[in-house]
Amino acid sequence: MFEDKFDEACSQSPSAGLHIKTKEFMREKSKRFSLTFSQIREVVTAAVDLQMWGFDAKELWRDGTLREFFEKYEQIRNSPKEYRVLKTQKQNKQTQFSNTDKSVIGFGSCPVATPKTRCCNLLTLDAVEGCAYGCSYCSIQTFYANKITVNSDFARKLSQIKLDKNEIYHIGTGQASDSLMLGNHGGILEALIEFARENPNVILEFKSKSDNINYLLKASLPPNIICTFSLNPQVVIDNEEHLTANLKRRINAAAALAQKGNLIGFHFHPMVWFDGWQKEYEAIAQELMQRFDPKSTALVSMGTLTFTKPVLRQIRLLAKQTKILQMPLSQSHGKFSYSTQIKKQMFGALYRAFETWHGKVFFYLCMEDKSLWQDVFGFEYENNEMFEQAMKKAYMYKITAK
Repeated sequence: MFEDKFDEACSQSPSAGLHIKTKEFMREKSKRFSLTFSQIREVVTAAVDLQMWGFDAKELWRDGTLREFFEKYEQIRNSPKEYRVLKTQKQNKQTQFSNTDKSVIGFGSCPVATPKTRCCNLLTLDAVEGCAYGCSYCSIQTFYANKITVNSDFARKLSQIKLDKNEIYHIGTGQASDSLMLGNHGGILEALIEFARENPNVILEFKSKSDNINYLLKASLPPNIICTFSLNPQVVIDNEEHLTANLKRRINAAAALAQKGNLIGFHFHPMVWFDGWQKEYEAIAQELMQRFDPKSTALVSMGTLTFTKPVLRQIRLLAKQTKILQMPLSQSHGKFSYSTQIKKQMFGALYRAFETWHGKVFFYLCMEDKSLWQDVFGFEYENNEMFEQAMKKAYMYKITAK
């Protein structure tokens, strides 16, 4: 029976957030064109995408064939998104907060590391798991389901980590959550600062989209702590990075820490391809070069949107107003991202915009195919270990200078 087939296909599609009228329209169209089970899943998914992007699937498929509907859908998906069409809003996010007494701290290799991309072999330390921010593209939402947990008795557990005094470690705390979102809740920043002080062979990186730096400004930070901020044009922050600090506040926070004498850095990750992207990103580069001394700036990283199938499904299930998936999705190494050509354009343009910082600040691509390095930077590392060593050497040089 067709009705059963349609309902079953919907149950296997991210259709939960699809408007009722749109769903019924797709039911009628699917029946009229005798669509297969697979085709029904495809049109329902396309309808969800269009709804998130601010388009009406009913209008696009009022007339014409199935092929013509998908041609219109693909044309929209493959064109640079226009954020001025999408009404900007701050989306509310409900999160559950709790303390947990895990026996150990999450400490190990970066969970998204893979030999198929050029990786710096970062180690990650999970002081907090889960995030209160509502970035539309974030993969954390698939792991922690709007739950935030802080590992209790964190300082004691942190002191139990055994490190080789003869090895340099690069450790980041911004993988399972935002490094500064909770400030010193539960004494986590205090413990991390002491950890860095006691282990001068550790490069400890805080990565944030907030400006919650009050505790850091009051504390005496050892030179081996690098405070980094993820940056995007304000139009991207408005539409896709809900509840985070705006661009001005993030840059001002970095400036306050740099003025205090701390090393800082910047992540352009993810870069987003939209109408006017080049002008917006180049403007941020110009502001950073005007406001910051490259001697106090350890790094500038670049990367872009990369999705696994579970993350794509979660974004569509939430069906919030977002244009983040309005992009040409190219599959590579089991994940979905922009094409290599688009990445070359974005990374190359931003790197050229930082021309006066070349050779003074460590630039790198985060979790991108090794083939991009030569086109963007004019050189490439032979393997991940060489990349890791070059990064540590550059960071330790500036740490020692401090």
